[in-house]
Amino acid sequence: VLKSDDMSNLVQLNLANHRHLQLEPQQCAQHGAELNLIPVVMSEFRQLVTQYPILLTKNGDTGAFTFVAMLGFAKGENLFWQDHQWHSIYLPLQIRRQPFFVGAKDAATGDHPLCIDMDSPSISQAPNAVALYSDSGEESDYLLEAKQNLAQLLQGEADNYDFILLLQELKLLQSLSVEIEFEHAAPTRLNGLYTIDEKQFNNLSDAQLLRLHRTHFFEPIYMMIASLGQIYSLIDLKNKRSGTDHDD
Repeated sequence: VLKSDDMSNLVQLNLANHRHLQLEPQQCAQHGAELNLIPVVMSEFRQLVTQYPILLTKNGDTGAFTFVAMLGFAKGENLFWQDHQWHSIYLPLQIRRQPFFVGAKDAATGDHPLCIDMDSPSISQAPNAVALYSDSGEESDYLLEAKQNLAQLLQGEADNYDFILLLQELKLLQSLSVEIEFEHAAPTRLNGLYTIDEKQFNNLSDAQLLRLHRTHFFEPIYMMIASLGQIYSLIDLKNKRSGTDHDD
């Protein structure tokens, strides 16, 4: 999640080489323009639930589960992306951290180097661009915030792992198979997505419920269940989008 699929454009950020580098924050959202699912971490569920269905996908090769926010119904469809902008109350961490990535842990220091994607559309000399370093070489507030976002994601991956292990152990995951109809587009079926098995959840023993309580996983479970209602909001967004296309 924290590393780019294509490492060739990532370089380690440092003052010597990137003192004058500037980014245009509004362009960072372009990294999610063609995503219909985006990896998310448990610490942002409270914000995500206001707009996005929170689900899980399964890696076909490893079988490992990943939490995702759903942005659209078809591959490459982000219903929050319109007119070259991301329209939402909350922008997921995976987008807000762009174009920064975490490098492999340094064996000597135990630290993760900060890397930047030099091909990012956010790298710019535009008038509203933000510097990464001050004239005196201090890290800018923008860069410090990006590092905080990465730290939250790094911790979030560990928390996600623990949460998913417990969900599997308690058999609380079920596949989501829903047929969805739209006003102006062909119907679609959601496949390859997973959610909370509410029946199994309601049948947990007192000991299992106490364990969930002690591990603070009650809240994210309820948020995942509640977030399913946002599928209707996505349908509405697609109907409005398709309706506009239809009128044209």
